[in-house]
Amino acid sequence: MSLSKLVFRSMKKNMKHYYLYFFALIFSVTLYFSFVTLQHNGEVFNTVQKSGTASAGFGAATYILYFIILFFVLYANHLFMKRRSKEIGLYQLIGMTKGLIVRLLALESILLFVGAVAVGIIVGFFSSRLIAMILLRILEKETLVKMTFSTQALQQSIVVFAILLVIVLLQMTWMIHRVSLLSLFSAAKQADERVKRFSPLQMVIGFLGLVLIAYGYYASTRLFDINNAGNLFNNMIIILATTIGGTFLVFRFSVAFIMNTVRLKKNGHLTVHDVLALTPIMHRMKSNAKSLTLITVLTGVSLGITTLSYISYYSSEADAYSQIPGDYILHEDQGQDFLKKLEENNIAYDKVEYRLQGVTATIAQLMAKEQKDSPFYNMEGTIYTIPLSDYQRRNPNTTIAGNDVILTNYGGYMAEMFPLEKDRNLVVSAGKLKETLHVKAIHDESIIGGTVTSGGGGPIFVVSDALFEKLSTQAKLFPWHKQTSITLQSKKDLALAEKLYEESGADAITIFDNDGNTQNFKIKSFEAERKGNIESLGLIIFTTAFLGLAFLMTTGSILYFKQMSEAEEERGAYTILRKIGFSERDIMKGIFMKQAFNFGVPLLIGLLHSYFAVKSGWFLFGSELTTPLWIAMSCYVALYAIFAVLSVGYYKKVIRESL
Repeated sequence: MSLSKLVFRSMKKNMKHYYLYFFALIFSVTLYFSFVTLQHNGEVFNTVQKSGTASAGFGAATYILYFIILFFVLYANHLFMKRRSKEIGLYQLIGMTKGLIVRLLALESILLFVGAVAVGIIVGFFSSRLIAMILLRILEKETLVKMTFSTQALQQSIVVFAILLVIVLLQMTWMIHRVSLLSLFSAAKQADERVKRFSPLQMVIGFLGLVLIAYGYYASTRLFDINNAGNLFNNMIIILATTIGGTFLVFRFSVAFIMNTVRLKKNGHLTVHDVLALTPIMHRMKSNAKSLTLITVLTGVSLGITTLSYISYYSSEADAYSQIPGDYILHEDQGQDFLKKLEENNIAYDKVEYRLQGVTATIAQLMAKEQKDSPFYNMEGTIYTIPLSDYQRRNPNTTIAGNDVILTNYGGYMAEMFPLEKDRNLVVSAGKLKETLHVKAIHDESIIGGTVTSGGGGPIFVVSDALFEKLSTQAKLFPWHKQTSITLQSKKDLALAEKLYEESGADAITIFDNDGNTQNFKIKSFEAERKGNIESLGLIIFTTAFLGLAFLMTTGSILYFKQMSEAEEERGAYTILRKIGFSERDIMKGIFMKQAFNFGVPLLIGLLHSYFAVKSGWFLFGSELTTPLWIAMSCYVALYAIFAVLSVGYYKKVIRESL
């Protein structure tokens, strides 16, 4: 029989194994080709070319995606080779050399790769338009996306997967040449570990894993504490090491120890559920610890990065408002031409004017006592005040008297990293004047633009009118004296107002500092600021979400593939259970418990890892945590649940066929 006939007969016989591997290849090609095609789409390129980091971002994402695909395909190939170990052993028994077996499997792999690349490119071509439309939707761009075939993407995909094929062939050759004939017939059973008794050392190590994870979580909550600012990098390394190391110890020792303890307490009276759930998990944990740790860490990392990116995108409007608290912000008496043009075009608007007076203060006087040793504690800066009568236009029920003040406009990462306390005294100065203010309340409401506060979220003091008049005698020492907030009454007028704002030149202002020097500022409208945030963050959230989906599909598929492999290995046990009278329903109860652990525990620990990672520094990325976090987590839980359901379905099929 010729080698070609043997290849086709072997592929036909192993179709039930090949479809799993074939799916992995098609999925990988589809992901890669659709993403690369997106980079060469004309409409997408013209839309994102304004972003200087667009090309670099796409390029970096492509390399990361290829790493994910490489990991995924190599694992699938390893699993595939393991399931065919007995067949390879039989080939050697009938006299085939290892070299001939390598040639046989190499031809099979080449045929599979060619077929998978062809199917994956077709699927990727049809899905690329949908992906491009999603990207443009995220960027809020109204552009017609045409379905075009990119020869550049085709060439790049062929080269990349040809390299991947070479790597797979090398992996296959190494696996065949390094194993003995006897090991091929027992490869499927090498994962099992007979656990009879746990030593005190193993119990201590298992408990240590839990302690390490708990410490990593605790350290993450204090990562950006002002007192630890100098050791940020070292603290990050410690958190990563303790969390990852603790996760491995938990899977390697803690889980098996807990399962063994439960089993021993039953004094040998094990139900079929225990046999099908507790025992397999415990016996396989030695070999599964590394893979489960990797899956858990990848889940936590991908979910964390996706959540942080989504926080930035989700908070783009709130961040724009903290910078531009109104549709338009006018300073001093400039921008009057813009207001005239609004009136000439019958555009109704609301106007709120704030008088401004600067003071010099050390805001750290309002920090907690334990932060007095911080290097930031004695730093002075300019903080602006507004009179109560101006503030009451937005908050009419507010009252203060004497030197009582309200600190407002304080939010974002400043409020998170440098939390302030109310009912504290603060000494401020304006030239030769010095006043001791009593902070009555602290609010995060944005009222003054970031141009005045040197960034969105800077503090503003609301003072009594009498105190404001007293401080105003030193007005010449500070550059800003007035802000006018303009809010359109109807958003239908926004497009025309944006045009008038630029035509009138109201977005460019000039002021003089206390030394008489000229300073020029370019102030965007709220809509321009918001769209700028969307354009800069939209590409990031799309890329990270795409890569996060790839990570999720990879980890979920790996868990699913592992369960399919274990189901085939346990087929004989199901046959015995069915023959002695156990029903399919009885057996499936144990399977449900097993799948709840195999999918639920890595997901749960991964969610906890990502939650504490995100919680430690989310404020550096945006102003909203809860909603983006829950949405991202819900997506991951839903997709993992799909893989768990598929896994249960495969077990059910194996159990039905076992009798």
